[in-house]
Amino acid sequence: MGKPTGFLDYKRESAKVQPAKVRIAHFNEFRIPLKKEKQKLQGARCMACGVPFCQSGMMLGGMASGCPLHNLVPETNDLVYTGNWKQAYLRLSKTHCFPEFTSRVCPALCEAACTCNLDGEPVATKENERAIIETAFEQGWVQPNPPKVRTGKTIAVIGSGPAGLAAAQQLNHRGHNVTVFERSDRIGGLLRYGIPNMKLEKSIIDRRVKIMEAEGVTFVTNTNVGTDIKAEELLKKFDRVVLACGASNPRDIKVPGREAKGIYFAVDFLKQVTKTLQDSDFGKVPYELAKGKNVLVIGGGDTGNDCVGTVIRLGAKSVTQLEMMPKPPAERAEDNPWPQWPKVLKTDYGQEEAIAVFGHDPRVYQTTVTEFIQDKKGNVCKAKTVKLKSEKDPKTGRVQMVPVEGSEEVILADLVLIAAGFLGSEKYVTDAFKVAVNGRTNVETKQEGYATTVPGVFTAGDMHRGQSLVVWAIREGREAAKAVDQSLMGYSNL
Repeated sequence: MGKPTGFLDYKRESAKVQPAKVRIAHFNEFRIPLKKEKQKLQGARCMACGVPFCQSGMMLGGMASGCPLHNLVPETNDLVYTGNWKQAYLRLSKTHCFPEFTSRVCPALCEAACTCNLDGEPVATKENERAIIETAFEQGWVQPNPPKVRTGKTIAVIGSGPAGLAAAQQLNHRGHNVTVFERSDRIGGLLRYGIPNMKLEKSIIDRRVKIMEAEGVTFVTNTNVGTDIKAEELLKKFDRVVLACGASNPRDIKVPGREAKGIYFAVDFLKQVTKTLQDSDFGKVPYELAKGKNVLVIGGGDTGNDCVGTVIRLGAKSVTQLEMMPKPPAERAEDNPWPQWPKVLKTDYGQEEAIAVFGHDPRVYQTTVTEFIQDKKGNVCKAKTVKLKSEKDPKTGRVQMVPVEGSEEVILADLVLIAAGFLGSEKYVTDAFKVAVNGRTNVETKQEGYATTVPGVFTAGDMHRGQSLVVWAIREGREAAKAVDQSLMGYSNL
């Protein structure tokens, strides 16, 4: 620990952000990083705790506490403070494949578990991580490092999201020949098309993909495994297959009027926006999708927030975001102690922008849709909603949200985006490979394992664990790579 009193001497300082009304005029990232000298002081705030919960990645209260990748957080923070940026990059690289992704989109499980959270503000570990990896790219330290010896073993990775990319990178570094198959036109999976550009600029993905290509990874796009290529063909051609297709089966809202035009799954809508921007090299903004419309977003999570920020940039007339659950408290409840993940109210960038533009928070809690109303042309124009209350089921004892009689309301809705989460993996893929799935349609493996019920076929990421965070997908990809390597070589040094 370079500065024993750093947490007392320096206040937490985060990257500046462009004002809401300025940043909604574009789709670029809007955070302005601290200058190096100030960032170093943020590293000085780390106390190098005897028990660093920040890097534990253990489950507490049903949620992860600390980094699932077990990044060596106090060590990298200290190296930031002392200005040893290259050593910080090398240390971070021991546990992490893609810090440039998580330092932009991760909710910072490390910071939530920081000891400084007990009585103050946590160390800015997420922004320290971003400073480390961006400095490494600026200085040219992140260079292709192809393996010196090839094993002759071949591996197909299906899906190019964070889990697939992590598995591919690790297996390639081991010396195996890796081919990544992606059904979309560009590499990245949900990183590419599920996260808006202002949250993760796509050039960041392209930068990493170019390095992986130079290291020997082969990428094949516009190829849907299970339809364009049969599973049997891949199993014959490759020694091992890793399924990393994500939990890409969206949860629907099955109510009367669902067939109306103008109702989309959030991920499809976000993909359409990003694809239009990228296809035109950001010369065309698809304003026609939301301009002048009353937008209803169903779902209060990160994807719902991304939808709010996106439609505001597209000129929406109004935005309402429905959340079934009650409004979280402003501070931790007694039954949610540190170092558990804090179940408190968070106002994200999209909601901040809605407040700036419309004068109020777009979120409406304990509310759901009961019916969509169409106009004469079959377009959605309104939605019927109802308030919900929590009630304990006398038989099971489980708390469930039930409608409040007499609380029905009709609201304007010319565009509806369903961001209600995902149910699991898509059936055509699991059927193609004949792998067993559990009750949630996630691919089944032994506990703590990654091998499926089909010999030679492994799985990782959301397809394995269900809808989760990018950091967990990277962890899964790394662990699956180790399992694949061990099955091929009899041991693994990954």
